[in-house]
Amino acid sequence: MKESNTQKELSRVPRTLSESSNTKVLEVLFDAGGTVMSDIIIYVASSQMKDLFGDCWFSINDFCEVMGYERTKLQRKLTEKQLDFLFSNQRPVYITEQNGQKIEHPIENTFEAALYRLGTSNLSVAYAMNGKTQYGLVVGAYVPDYMNGVIKKHELTRRDKEEDRMKHVRVNNANIEPVFFAYPDNEKLDVIIKKYTANKPVYDFIAPGDGFGHTFWIVDQDADIATITAEFAKMPALYIADGHHRSAAAALVGAEKAKQNPNHRGDEEYNYFMAVCFPANQLTIIDYNRVVKDLNGLTPEQFLAALDKNFIVEEKGADIYKPSGLHNFSLYLGGKWYSLTAKAGTYNDNDPIGVLDVTISSNLILDEVLGIKDLRSDKRIDFVGGIRGLGELKKRVDSGEMKVALALYPVSMKQLMDIADTGNIMPPKTTWFEPKLRSGLVIHKLD
Repeated sequence: MKESNTQKELSRVPRTLSESSNTKVLEVLFDAGGTVMSDIIIYVASSQMKDLFGDCWFSINDFCEVMGYERTKLQRKLTEKQLDFLFSNQRPVYITEQNGQKIEHPIENTFEAALYRLGTSNLSVAYAMNGKTQYGLVVGAYVPDYMNGVIKKHELTRRDKEEDRMKHVRVNNANIEPVFFAYPDNEKLDVIIKKYTANKPVYDFIAPGDGFGHTFWIVDQDADIATITAEFAKMPALYIADGHHRSAAAALVGAEKAKQNPNHRGDEEYNYFMAVCFPANQLTIIDYNRVVKDLNGLTPEQFLAALDKNFIVEEKGADIYKPSGLHNFSLYLGGKWYSLTAKAGTYNDNDPIGVLDVTISSNLILDEVLGIKDLRSDKRIDFVGGIRGLGELKKRVDSGEMKVALALYPVSMKQLMDIADTGNIMPPKTTWFEPKLRSGLVIHKLD
């Protein structure tokens, strides 16, 4: 992501938020949740700091003097409601060292909260899930690369959903929600990431709710930034893993701004949108499962008999059964689990779409037997991310809400990339990625 002009920002912001107005603005912003407070304070703060709350951070006096803020207002303690909104159940702390001893300080006031939510331009991010860690680079993806197909898709998007996300980008004049990209394995990038992750991170926290660990490092050496940029330039393609609508919206707003600017050059910030790029070899796609409300007028016995045409059906009992490999499915019906194995000849291994288990199950179970033609619009079907476990499928059927559940073996990254490379589109609700990227931790302003 390109770095902003510090001098320009320092001269512009005090005129935008004068001393007479900024305190009132802060009060209103925090009543509204404090998200714009991050946009105002943190952006300039990021250009002044290299180590959050560490050796290089400037004092609140320096900040107020340069930016025209009242110190007393910035040091106002936040209410429990405001802290809950900003940090959910988590009560974050920052750590200082005194006489070799680490001391934890709770985040309590406006200024501390702003700094904690700081987003800077070049970060390396580590996401930990179930003992597995994956490292990504926060970058500025080039809008023309999206428009020209260098950034490859594997899902269709809906115009109404694109427009909804475009409004979010337009109103904030920023990318606040990152998209999730995969890139071909690259040894030079691995070396750079390893270099930075060996050091103390800027942020390191466990996210409330999902319990995933998130760790950030700043990539601040020009030579490394140049190498990262050069290596990405050599790549034949990047792949959208998660965030097709966000990618489309961000790119369309960028193209919209270019068209509106009579002096467009091609290097303005709106020509880039925020993405977090992970090497494909570190990513695991999680299963994306289905639950259906009825058996399309069939009895359980008739339904199982209908499945026997295309599948080898084996009863597995009351204990949860997980699909054992490609073309093997797990079915839960009437308090029992079943193994379904697609029979030879029911799929084509040479067809990148036809070989997918989501295609097999959609065609031979959901459509042929249950009469579900359109996964996007049919109200009889719902989808459950594999992160919630197969127990969630059992729960929804046992509650009476759903009649039957179907678990699929997850798609591989190779399958995803092959489909994108051949210009094909995956069926709906095929991939589920975890962990989900946190919105608002890093912000990319479009001006």
